[in-house]
Amino acid sequence: MNERYSRQELFSPIGKEGQAKISEKSVLIVGAGALGAASSEALTRAGVKRIVLVDRDYVDWTNLQRQQLYSEEDAKNQLPKVIAAKNRLEKINSEVEIQAHVMDMGIEEAEELISGIDLIMDATDNFETRLLINDLAQKYQVPWIYGACVGSYGISYTIIPGQGPCLNCLLDKIPANGQTCDTAGIISPAVQMVTAYQTAEALKILVEDFEAVRNKIITFDLWTNQQVQLGMEKAKKMDCPSCGTEPIFPYLKKESELKTAVLCGRDTVQIRPSFNREINLEQMEKSLVSHGRVRRNPYLLEVQNETHRLVLFKDGRALVHGTKNTAEAKSIYHKFIG
Repeated sequence: MNERYSRQELFSPIGKEGQAKISEKSVLIVGAGALGAASSEALTRAGVKRIVLVDRDYVDWTNLQRQQLYSEEDAKNQLPKVIAAKNRLEKINSEVEIQAHVMDMGIEEAEELISGIDLIMDATDNFETRLLINDLAQKYQVPWIYGACVGSYGISYTIIPGQGPCLNCLLDKIPANGQTCDTAGIISPAVQMVTAYQTAEALKILVEDFEAVRNKIITFDLWTNQQVQLGMEKAKKMDCPSCGTEPIFPYLKKESELKTAVLCGRDTVQIRPSFNREINLEQMEKSLVSHGRVRRNPYLLEVQNETHRLVLFKDGRALVHGTKNTAEAKSIYHKFIG
């Protein structure tokens, strides 16, 4: 008799019936960095039927401090994260089907990947993708779990379509001036705490115990010993374009994506946000000062590291110098801008 899940089944809210449900479910995890690596391992060990992993990046030495699935060998070989994750996860539990997609998930890819999915886990590094996930979840009525961490801070929020506000209800526009792991750093315990919140919520959803699902945003700072839970019921907007009475799912439309253009004759990609927004250059300078050499004037901000130079204008437009690859330029933009 296979006793692999016996301890999980002894937990009465799951039991054998819940374990049977878990083994029939498929989970889409967008991002295979710190949160994606940790949550995919937890759900693989829990015995889900299928995990679909999506990530555009490869394993770097800076990842090894907190991204638990990866090894020095993966970093030496610059192995795509989803491939390294698949290799490791299949050794942990051969019963789980692991599908790995090395890609920058856009609208078309998202629409293809959602088929047969019971839950979406957010492990991304930018709000462009999160709002895409939000609209995807609302359109196909699939629960999803938002999560993010930077420094010693973390946040998690569970979104069940048709119940309470969606992410678009909470955000009037894609936020700017956010810190990232590349600008503010991160400690591993913050990752593990967000993962704990996300995967606990995931198990509730997978066993269909929706009454146990947390309906509040939870935030914490492990270094300053702070934790806050905020009720979001009143944030629901009936005219929300993503989850309101007449949804149009704006982030599943091509015009919502970042606009990229390779500048003729220059090793440079221009990136223009889909929505107009004004950048606080002074605040952005403070968040980027440890990331490279930073210079600012009243009109723009320049940050340069060993390989790339990014020039950011007040309207959110950016020039990424040192590459003609638009996917690479978008990755650099998100790492710098958040």
